[in-house]
Amino acid sequence: MGESRMQPTSGLNDSVLSGDMAATLSAAISGDSGAFEALTEPYRRELLTHCYRILGSPQDAEDLVQETLLRAWRRLKTYEGRAPFRAWLYKIATNACFDVLAGRPRRSLPPALFPPADSRTSIPAPISEPIWLEPFPDEFLAPPDSTPEARFEARESISLSFLAALQTLPPRQRCVLILSDVLDWHAAELADMLGTSISSVNSLLHRARTNIKKAYPAKHSDVLPATAIDPMTSALLDRYMHAWESANVDEIISLLIEDTTFAMPPVPFWLQGKGAIQGFISTTLLEGEARGRWYLRPIRANGGPGFAWYRKDDADQSYQAYAIQLLSIEGGRVTEITTFVDRSLFRLFKMPLKVSIGAERLHKT
Repeated sequence: MGESRMQPTSGLNDSVLSGDMAATLSAAISGDSGAFEALTEPYRRELLTHCYRILGSPQDAEDLVQETLLRAWRRLKTYEGRAPFRAWLYKIATNACFDVLAGRPRRSLPPALFPPADSRTSIPAPISEPIWLEPFPDEFLAPPDSTPEARFEARESISLSFLAALQTLPPRQRCVLILSDVLDWHAAELADMLGTSISSVNSLLHRARTNIKKAYPAKHSDVLPATAIDPMTSALLDRYMHAWESANVDEIISLLIEDTTFAMPPVPFWLQGKGAIQGFISTTLLEGEARGRWYLRPIRANGGPGFAWYRKDDADQSYQAYAIQLLSIEGGRVTEITTFVDRSLFRLFKMPLKVSIGAERLHKT
């Protein structure tokens, strides 16, 4: 596999071969699957996060982690212990992602692919092909591992806006930027992973940084923290939830900035601005007698807040899974609303597909 002879650096912070690891590795090479699991399980979540950043889909990321572990199991005898085991797994995972990307379109969100629509425009048919970014539950996220020198913090590097920009990069630039500017790997480590020279890595990284600035021009300094929601934001989210459940359009609009965006993948359609959003939800999502039509459950995804949306089924008075919605919030206002109209995503968030009115508290404000 051409593993590096370097000792681990700040970017690769496990030992190369401790005594315990050497014994576990020897047992795994001998065919002990339990020993192999003990070697690899500590890295599963961060490999999942890594593959998601590259691919933009939790399901694809899960599949690639399984493929990574299968390849690692088959090639375990080639690991010579001259580089951190973690780096070896990342190399396998990254190459597996490259194999997949070679035959698939990049994923994105409607604002990156289409011009904003007029609220009076009829909604186009959904695009069911795998071209959309998908949400990533926070419980899947690996613990932050970057040093203070990393250009992009762990929470920012998993946000939908950053991921949409990241997907515009060619695969090798995407990988180099993630490993360097998110996980703080060194150029020599990246050269070993990609089988190229340090100068080539630096050139790739320069182009990646130049391109990401065009698609993601500035870091957001006041985004929500990764570990907690402050009282002001908590109050905002509560107002937002109550406003939808009580069909209070004016209250919903009051919580947005002037140029808030509103997208609903897989529909190739998005809106920008309070006026357009107000017109759309008044005539589509909250038309007629809409009080109690929606029930929202808070979730956390991509390092920020969101809701699992349920729509009332008048036939049996239950609420049926409808969409997973993510919000971006800055300065005490909602700046982006992305609503993934896909019931299959509820499995990822361990949310039921049906909610009984008798078993849930509905907001009646």
